[in-house]
Amino acid sequence: MEQEKSQKEIHHADDCPITATIDVIGGKWKPPIIWLLLKGPMRFGDIHKTMPGMALKVLSRSLKELEADGIIIRTAFPEIPPRVVYSLSDKGESLREIMHLLSQWSREHIMKLDEVA
Repeated sequence: MEQEKSQKEIHHADDCPITATIDVIGGKWKPPIIWLLLKGPMRFGDIHKTMPGMALKVLSRSLKELEADGIIIRTAFPEIPPRVVYSLSDKGESLREIMHLLSQWSREHIMKLDEVA
């Protein structure tokens, strides 16, 4: 009887709240974009310069998705030539500790392994 009860309490992978987070901030490029913006606002070209191998189209799409999900704020200044700056929203800023912990975990468990190999 107790075993039946515990089996009913098993959740599906779709119920994992981490999956929802990864849908918003996951992928190859979104975490590094967020990590860069933790240091402060940046212009599109400056972000692109720090991401060798990233196509402009992919950067543009990633920034639009992060903006749509409320992680970053796009501020366009009415100047000639136009200037656009990206920064973290309050929601994006709330990722600071998580990003720090992920970075620390990576340094301890992944990058350390790369040094040994």
